Amino acid sequence: MSITPWRHIANWNCTSCGDCCKLYSVVLNFQEWLRIVKSFGVEQTVPGLDKLFIKRREDGSCAFLSSFSNTYACNLQYMKPRACQIWPFKILTRPSFGYGTEAAYHYGEHGLYIYVDSMCSGLKYGTPTPEFAHQTLKEFVEIATGFRNNQHKTTGKISLPRPYLSLLSLSTRSHY
Repeated sequence: MSITPWRHIANWNCTSCGDCCKLYSVVLNFQEWLRIVKSFGVEQTVPGLDKLFIKRREDGSCAFLSSFSNTYACNLQYMKPRACQIWPFKILTRPSFGYGTEAAYHYGEHGLYIYVDSMCSGLKYGTPTPEFAHQTLKEFVEIATGFRNNQHKTTGKISLPRPYLSLLSLSTRSHY
């Protein structure tokens, strides 16, 4: 994983490439795990030594990743875990990856440090645009800090219609 401070990013848009869902395991908090288990069954999650994860397919991708002619969508769009909501950004209370000045971000009274996983293909490098610095990052910070749940800028523009999600829920649940 290569990390870049946010001040090196001109803009970001999700390209619905699915790479985040193919390359990384998703750690769940207990409430996220419970929502997934209630909707899709416990077999769609995996316990670790001290963490809970979304199950991965044999090819390593997330169990909830769907593809439609090289465009990918999350089947958990309406209950997406926070780790997925804020990817590729890491929002921290201290400069854990260095570059403190370039990663510093002020949100109200909060001094935060924002880094970006450079594996994301939706990044545009350069001087941050005003929209990126004041709207997009603000949404990521609000999601990370729990002030916001709904995503607008911080997700792919493609989402699965609710009827499809209902069918998917039935098809991914194991029959006992």
